[in-house]
Amino acid sequence: MKNAAVRSPLKPIGRLFSRFHMTFFIVFIVAGLGFAVILINEIITESSTAENYTSPVGAGTIDQATLERIKELHTSADAPVPVFPEGRTNPFSE
Repeated sequence: MKNAAVRSPLKPIGRLFSRFHMTFFIVFIVAGLGFAVILINEIITESSTAENYTSPVGAGTIDQATLERIKELHTSADAPVPVFPEGRTNPFSE
């Protein structure tokens, strides 16, 4: 007499996996990448917000040479300084 009533409980799971193995693989990869992005974002956020950090540069300290260089800079209202030598034309101007 054959014992046809005895079946493996893992057989339906095996059939399901064999049918959808590529879908499971893609979902696993996307979930892993998403987890990695969230983890890296959390690490960057935590490392950039140090509460007990004090800057070594004091506010308002500037030397005279730097101050003179800043004063020599022109504003946007000034006429632009020509950067091409005489006799050459700018191909991008109208």
